[in-house]
Amino acid sequence: MQAINVSIGFDAKLWAQDILASKAHAAMLGAQGIIATADAAAIEAGLTAIGDEIAAGTFSFSDALEDIHTNIEAGLTARIGDAARRLHTARSRNDQVATDFRLYVRGAIDDVLAQIHDLMRALAGRAAEHAASVMPGFTHLQTAQPVTFGHHLLAYVEMLARDAGRLRDARARLNECPLGAAALAGTSFPIDRYMTAQALAFDRPTANSLDSVSDRDFALEYLAALSILAMHLSRLSEEIVIWCSAPYRLISLSDAFTTGSSIMPQKRNPDAAELTRAKTGRIFGGLIGLLTVMKGLPMAYAKDMQEDKEPVFDATDAITLCLAATSGMVRDMTVDTARMAALAGAGFSTATDLADWLVRVLGLPFRDAHHITGRIVAMAEQKQMDLPDLKLQDMQFIEPRITQDVFAVLSVAASVASRTSHGGTAPALVAAQAAKWLEALA
Repeated sequence: MQAINVSIGFDAKLWAQDILASKAHAAMLGAQGIIATADAAAIEAGLTAIGDEIAAGTFSFSDALEDIHTNIEAGLTARIGDAARRLHTARSRNDQVATDFRLYVRGAIDDVLAQIHDLMRALAGRAAEHAASVMPGFTHLQTAQPVTFGHHLLAYVEMLARDAGRLRDARARLNECPLGAAALAGTSFPIDRYMTAQALAFDRPTANSLDSVSDRDFALEYLAALSILAMHLSRLSEEIVIWCSAPYRLISLSDAFTTGSSIMPQKRNPDAAELTRAKTGRIFGGLIGLLTVMKGLPMAYAKDMQEDKEPVFDATDAITLCLAATSGMVRDMTVDTARMAALAGAGFSTATDLADWLVRVLGLPFRDAHHITGRIVAMAEQKQMDLPDLKLQDMQFIEPRITQDVFAVLSVAASVASRTSHGGTAPALVAAQAAKWLEALA
């Protein structure tokens, strides 16, 4: 029973939140005359001492005391005697743990947001550096149209901005204080829940005592937001792996973010990217695990909810490491702009520009222009040439009205420069967007 019931092995991580919430509760009890002000002061001093001991690593935790809340209360009783026994007046471990857990998740969100903003700064900075560096743009991992490397990096800035928005939204919803809901029904003591909420920097107390202790949707929303964030980091990591590979060689990473092989001395493996990609599974698993724990629970509290913390702690540790690694890789990578430019012009990447020219200059319907361009591409493929290398008479054999002017749109530089629609890859737009993000993130 002790082995399955004990949680101090992992919920000790909540010690700072538990002490903070207990201090707020004791101060409120004293202010309301529910306990003597001298007892409230003794509790405050005792909790401070315990916090110092835990921070110093000298506090002794006991499995027999089950969890962080009981361990701290037992330690407080040993220090100040009967005054400590008054701390639990008008509260239950149910609202106590719900409060501590909200405080933890709120703090974790703030830390993750800071890391997201740091990664966004890293990406926007490299985007500004490479606003005009052309590279192949892909669909289906096949060459599609040329873009700039800066434009590609800014796509991840936009994704991360939405990730940050989801976390801010989750933070706003969780920022209500359950303390005072007690076991499930509230309390008959004349407590001031607004006082404790304010002391703990919550926006307000929770409105329903049953809901306060029986739901963990704030943790689920946090894990959901982390899962989407992890998916975005995994996609970027996958691209870093591809860009580093020998067939592409678009970027390289230094020894700081790669590892060697135990047998092949030439290897430089992008393991930081691969592990970031892999840790996504742990974060997804945390979300699915907690959803499964919660799906069948009747109100109010059930001990099943003890399983809420480990997936949140694990996902927080994983995403923190992944964000740090990704920011490091973005700042570390060396970009081979010449290689990017060479590949950007391969694979008939300006075929769409040819089709657009046929529409714009010759007035053809786009579907007809698409068909004609496909025939010209087939001819170039047969001749083992790229579109800009074809002769005018070759193209005129398929569409006689094509003129020498068409070659002005067939270069990679002309292609990216022409993409001036809002959100397009034109270097001037990319530079402006990178500057806008850097200013916003300063």
